[in-house]
Amino acid sequence: MKNISEIKEEYANYSIPKLREFVACYRNDERSGVKKIIEMAKKKFENYEMEINRVKSMSKFERQFSENGYICGVDEVGRGPLAGPVVAAAVIFPKDLIIPYINDSKKVKETKREELFNCIMSEAISVGFGSVDNNRIDEINILQATFEAMREAVSALNIRPDIVLVDGNKKIPILDIEQQAVVGGDSKCLSIAAASIVAKVVRDRFMKDMDLKYPMYGFASNKGYGSAKHYAGIREFGISPLHRKTYIND
Repeated sequence: MKNISEIKEEYANYSIPKLREFVACYRNDERSGVKKIIEMAKKKFENYEMEINRVKSMSKFERQFSENGYICGVDEVGRGPLAGPVVAAAVIFPKDLIIPYINDSKKVKETKREELFNCIMSEAISVGFGSVDNNRIDEINILQATFEAMREAVSALNIRPDIVLVDGNKKIPILDIEQQAVVGGDSKCLSIAAASIVAKVVRDRFMKDMDLKYPMYGFASNKGYGSAKHYAGIREFGISPLHRKTYIND
């Protein structure tokens, strides 16, 4: 018979989807220490099942349009920052794919976003990116720049989608593909949520690189948003070539 330390180590090495097997293996063990481990395992597995059901519920839009062919989710990040580009992503998933913990990128911690990014890039049928820099944003305004980045992301897919699910209440202009706008789509729709994560990771990585070039603004931490350090940097050093002039009051 295994001692409690061995069972605890075994529990730690079990993947969450297989915890049901672990519970079944030790459910008749009457030792109090083992019972505590089993209760932890049960709780973790129950939480995992709840997460799977949540993610499945996010696939309702993909199921709704499943007969249309390839379904693409599109989202963007970077409308609000004082500096840097607006970045969009487009994601096409295989039918019925489930990736636990996908959610609106704003609701996911940075380390988890990085994990999910790698999983999305591995599991997706196709992923496209679009980026519009600060100068173009100043030229055409942020809304039009967002649409431009979204069109670029869809065009970068190696498969033409049959329908595009867009986060928000507006469809993408000048895009000759059927579209469905989904308000709050980054929390409700699996492929849009995946696009939000991909776009966020891509933009954050860019801003971290730019922090090496312009360390006075704190881009690595604020990603171009208006933090105290960012405003202090602008006051002391002026604006950089990355700044959106239309966003900054002289």
